[in-house]
Amino acid sequence: MADYKKMYIHLMQSTEHAIRILIQAQRDCEELYISAPETKLTVLDREESTDGGAD
Repeated sequence: MADYKKMYIHLMQSTEHAIRILIQAQRDCEELYISAPETKLTVLDREESTDGGAD
């Protein structure tokens, strides 16, 4: 007979490990975003439409 308790404990431990990996990856990416240099944005003039149609 299968040892369901052992299977359940293994599944829960593996799930918890996977969740911790995902949380750490998210934190790492957030830190990279926060520490990145500011992006310089340039506003471009809008070209007028020559087809006479509505925008």
